[in-house]
Amino acid sequence: MTDASQVLTRTFRSDDGPLAYQDAGSGTPLVLLHGGFTDHTMWRDLVPALTAAGHRVIAPDARGHGASANASKPFRFTDDLAALLRHLDTGPAVLVGMSMGGATAVDTALEHPDLVRALVVSGVGTSEPEYTDPWTKDSVARYYGTLMSGDIEGWLDVVGEAVAGPYRTVEDVDPDVVRRVREMSRATALKHTAGETDWHVPVTDTWARAAGITAPTLAVNGALDAPDLIAMAERLVGTVATKGHTLTIEGVGHYPNMEQPETFTTHLLDWLELHP
Repeated sequence: MTDASQVLTRTFRSDDGPLAYQDAGSGTPLVLLHGGFTDHTMWRDLVPALTAAGHRVIAPDARGHGASANASKPFRFTDDLAALLRHLDTGPAVLVGMSMGGATAVDTALEHPDLVRALVVSGVGTSEPEYTDPWTKDSVARYYGTLMSGDIEGWLDVVGEAVAGPYRTVEDVDPDVVRRVREMSRATALKHTAGETDWHVPVTDTWARAAGITAPTLAVNGALDAPDLIAMAERLVGTVATKGHTLTIEGVGHYPNMEQPETFTTHLLDWLELHP
């Protein structure tokens, strides 16, 4: 097995600074895409079992996150990912993404379909979210409100609440998971300054275009995640051309890969056996 903490973090030179990633194991490539304001270490508990099962595991830090460079000109996360996979001369790959990472995976299936073998998303539909649930709308408003105001400690409180979700308190969640998410979030937030230019260019018309995705698609949701996020993931698997599949992990929220990494890994590997 590969201990993720012992894997060297590498960088490659993009057209706008270095982007960081880890690359371990050999076999069918699995690309693990982290959520917003976290980094590749959120997947560390899955790497040993995935590499032992015969997969090459690639875990990048998205631009502006972790050890990757901030943007200084317009960019798209999907294009950065495509550049990395082409740099590594790998693909098509299985893209596994939670939250923002899942959105990047879907965008890549739309924009660079030759690089995508299969899609696995968690707590997300496409990169164009639609919020209707009061808890989610309030949480998103406070998340960006505290962040934009520079109230980092208040923002980290909201981050903890997002880990717990609408049905639990932060005290109900494994404190190590909450600590790790907050530490990753703080480190990424400190890479940025209030009022800086947002260079990210969104992919558009994603819901309509998702009907053309032919890659096998799986959604793995935490049962205690926000209803909007679960609904968007279920909408995605019902929209793609292949009509995907949904699995639910009980007792966890928005970070099922961190709260129950063994269960998440088992579901992923079992599904991949059916979609080689």
